[in-house]
Amino acid sequence: MAKKQSKFLRGRRIDPKPIDRQTKLTDLVDEAFIAYNAARLREACWLFTQKMLEPDVTVGVTLTGALTPAGLGMSALIPLIKAGFIDWIISTGANFYHDTHFGIGLAMHEGNASTSDIVLREEEVVRIYDIFFDYSVLLNTDDFFRRVIEAPEFQKPMSTAEFHYRAGRYVLERERKLGLKNKSLLAAAHEHAVPLYTSSPGDSSIGMNVAAKALQGNKLAFDPSLDVNETAAIVLAAKRGLIRDNRAGKMPARKKSGGKSAIFILGGGSPKNFALQTEPQIQEVLGIDERGHDYFLQITDARPDTGGLSGATPGEAVSWGKVDPDRLPDAVVCYLDSTVALPIITAYALAKHEPRKPRRLYERRQEFMQLLISEYEKSGRR
Repeated sequence: MAKKQSKFLRGRRIDPKPIDRQTKLTDLVDEAFIAYNAARLREACWLFTQKMLEPDVTVGVTLTGALTPAGLGMSALIPLIKAGFIDWIISTGANFYHDTHFGIGLAMHEGNASTSDIVLREEEVVRIYDIFFDYSVLLNTDDFFRRVIEAPEFQKPMSTAEFHYRAGRYVLERERKLGLKNKSLLAAAHEHAVPLYTSSPGDSSIGMNVAAKALQGNKLAFDPSLDVNETAAIVLAAKRGLIRDNRAGKMPARKKSGGKSAIFILGGGSPKNFALQTEPQIQEVLGIDERGHDYFLQITDARPDTGGLSGATPGEAVSWGKVDPDRLPDAVVCYLDSTVALPIITAYALAKHEPRKPRRLYERRQEFMQLLISEYEKSGRR
């Protein structure tokens, strides 16, 4: 009598085709990324492309690490925005600051990480691992932001999304004057009305320049409460099904579970928590009935056993109400450098999925805030 096959042996048999010069990236991912973190990267590509990009899903992306200095704004993030695959972003301020170098025509260069930093300092060259640039790049970018925030439109408290949207217009204008195109994430986000938030706005050269101008009486101030509530409002609107149809003047019927929210985490850190805390803000603090984000995708090199937020698993996030427990089987964590994973996921998604119409969520912030306020008032939480 033949032995009954174990249920654990129902997975696809490992029998990949040989890689040759005709192998496409999509075939490489689907057929050759079989085990270990290659398989997790394949799962990341599948989750992003097959589920997170569905019409009823709103995609938030978080950025940590020096991704824009490495050119990933130009090579990956801007193409994803233009394809309608990113709806809103939370990042370190440094990524937005260094992104601006490219938009105003300043140069970053490939370098050698083993070069003496003492010699580089003498040469007035600044190093981000193996990226080199002249010290004047910092000074010129500082000058750009100081001049921008002198404008009357910046003389008030505002959310970081409003700041980046307004500043992005100046970067876009500079790009056009210099004959540049698709160089700056800030400019692309302004053009497509993608909200850009910074979880710790004082922790970057942009924040440092805002602080310097405050010493001279400048009235610009970042309001973290606006950021907390606006990001929560975006997620609530996504879950209530309000972000499927963004045609002017047309509002879809409100539904309790009419849409889904996806968080795509590159790295970890404060932006990761700021994106995930939107659900505890909705549930725990505001008392609104919700269950957590639907899709969790993280690229990280952080271990969970150290107790740090960057390595915290989606299972742990469930205990906080950050991730819907029913959706946990869809969660993917890929232990890989973002500079490797992001270009591959981007290329895979662009090859496999038709573009989505950009949601232009920045323009709907007040509408979403009204929804948040309305549901908060109904909750009776005080």
